[in-house]
Amino acid sequence: MSVLHLLGTAGEGGAETYFVDLVAALRRAGVGEAAAIRRHPGREAALKAAGVPVKVLPFGGPLDILSKTAAAGYARLQDAKLALAWMNRAARHTPKGPWARIGRLGGYYNLKYYAGFDELVANTEDIAEWVVAQGWPAGKVRCIPNFAAAPVDAAAVDRASLDTPEEAPLLLAMGRLHDAKAHDVSLAALAQLPDAYLWIAGVGPQEAKLRAMATALGVDERVRFLGWRTDASALYRTADLCIFPSRYEPLGNVVIQAWAHGLPVVAAASQGPKALIRDSEDGLLVAIDDADALAIAVRRLLSQPALRARLVEAGAKRVEREFSEAAVVAQWKMLFADYGAA
Repeated sequence: MSVLHLLGTAGEGGAETYFVDLVAALRRAGVGEAAAIRRHPGREAALKAAGVPVKVLPFGGPLDILSKTAAAGYARLQDAKLALAWMNRAARHTPKGPWARIGRLGGYYNLKYYAGFDELVANTEDIAEWVVAQGWPAGKVRCIPNFAAAPVDAAAVDRASLDTPEEAPLLLAMGRLHDAKAHDVSLAALAQLPDAYLWIAGVGPQEAKLRAMATALGVDERVRFLGWRTDASALYRTADLCIFPSRYEPLGNVVIQAWAHGLPVVAAASQGPKALIRDSEDGLLVAIDDADALAIAVRRLLSQPALRARLVEAGAKRVEREFSEAAVVAQWKMLFADYGAA
């Protein structure tokens, strides 16, 4: 075994989903791995199904003195050459030892948790530049993006199962029900799109507020709150457009997933989407917090099939060149080799 992954969160979100996706992809590519994670039956089962040994640790707060010791014992048991910490909580509990310590950053994290680490990996160039600007040595940070993949066997969702007319334009919004994701902007835009339906996939603290807003706007009959879904590919295959109006988004994994599934995307020009999307070439960008602009962009795409097709084709080419599983896994394997872990 060469790589020990550590994930200290127990929630459901894009980072946790991608953790499983990448670990499984690396295993398929022949990387020797194990994982130390906080208890989560679904993730435990998925990792074990991928052939990855799993140890459950508490990953508690500052008073947790057991997780780091247990992680060190597990790293030795698995003959780890490299420990890869996913996010701050895991970094806090990543022990020193005869292995390299690498931090994987999907946002603008507090770097105090990574003091003494050998290297940091950011999933966007902007995050990598920010890390260097905080004083981190430029030679000890690199960018490896997320990959996106569309399973060939993923079938579309039966619209009737979610009381959605087959002929209605269907918009898909993915992400936690949190202020940063700006689902309120999606609802306000929907009020200007009388024929469209909106599926919102995600869980979070704003569900009651968003449901009340949908009712107040008179769009509640055309909105479906789907909760946490494990069939994201099926949702992407069913929708006509992906809308992504996040106010704050370091990467925008939804963008590259939409590209991989042949789904045109309209996004707000927050950090990640603005860095990814070439406006009017492979997606459309609108101003943050501008429901009117979002509605206009959606109407533009719905009324111009040639534009939709062109954006879809360009997005697919971006995935093939930059965000395919093979391209991203190759970069991780190069990093592991630099530390004798591959």
